[in-house]
Amino acid sequence: MPLYLREDEVEQLLPAADAVGAVEACFARLARGAIDNRPRFRIKLEGGQQHTMAAADRELGVSGLKTYVGFAAGATFVVVLFAFDRPEAIAIIEADRLGQRRTGAASGVAASRLAKSDARTLGVIGCGWQAESQVACIRAAVPGIEDVVVYCRDEARRESFATAVGGTAVEYNKEAAQADIVVAATTSKDPVLRGEWLQPGTLVCAIGANRVSARELDNAVLERATFVCCDSREQCKLEAGDLVEPVDQGLLDWLEVHELSDVVSGEVRGRASDEDIVVFKSVGIAAEDLAVGKLVVDRARERGLGLEL
Repeated sequence: MPLYLREDEVEQLLPAADAVGAVEACFARLARGAIDNRPRFRIKLEGGQQHTMAAADRELGVSGLKTYVGFAAGATFVVVLFAFDRPEAIAIIEADRLGQRRTGAASGVAASRLAKSDARTLGVIGCGWQAESQVACIRAAVPGIEDVVVYCRDEARRESFATAVGGTAVEYNKEAAQADIVVAATTSKDPVLRGEWLQPGTLVCAIGANRVSARELDNAVLERATFVCCDSREQCKLEAGDLVEPVDQGLLDWLEVHELSDVVSGEVRGRASDEDIVVFKSVGIAAEDLAVGKLVVDRARERGLGLEL
């Protein structure tokens, strides 16, 4: 019988450090060709959209999908897991927290592999739901982080967020951009991070924009970058305006955009020196959802959590 897991149970079962480990292992399996991952597609609804993405992971022994609906009033997320080798539904998981953690975990993996060796500061542009997990997972992956600098347009929100994560609120996004690792986690359609603000050696993790009509990075960020990678080049070609527009404008070539799985496997080096500016563009892929989903299901069964349907 499939197991049903609620958001509060996922919260208990998926701490940030474990999410980073699960997603790093996922990228290693992607590099080995053990995962078939399919990009997100969207269906228009009355006043909203349904989004669906799917994957099959032979080594993990599961296939499945994440689907969610978004309206002005909010969104609802579900991950469904099936057995890879038999007609069995394994689990249905409420997946708002799950998706938040896996997105933060991907940035954590990128930070552990691509941040400069003495990275000590983290700058976050954006104070929303996703930004919270970015801080937690990058801290888990890069224990040397000492200071977190936070910016968003709403003063009350940035003060509250900075207090919650033990960071410092600043008045301008340029100040957050001075850090060793800079995360853009916004819903902005226009760039919030300029390349001219970045210090030598910065790692940029851009995670907020997943439509070709939206960008968080200006062209100068890509022009200054010596290495650019993403979670899925196939999916980025469909929905990452931060990369699609620079490619269309001739500032970047898709051959210059690597996948994080190749960094994890060691096939590509990534950062060559502590002076390099490196960009990781994340759009979120179904393979990551399966990886953390399988982890929480295994733990739930061990601990007697969840509802058998």
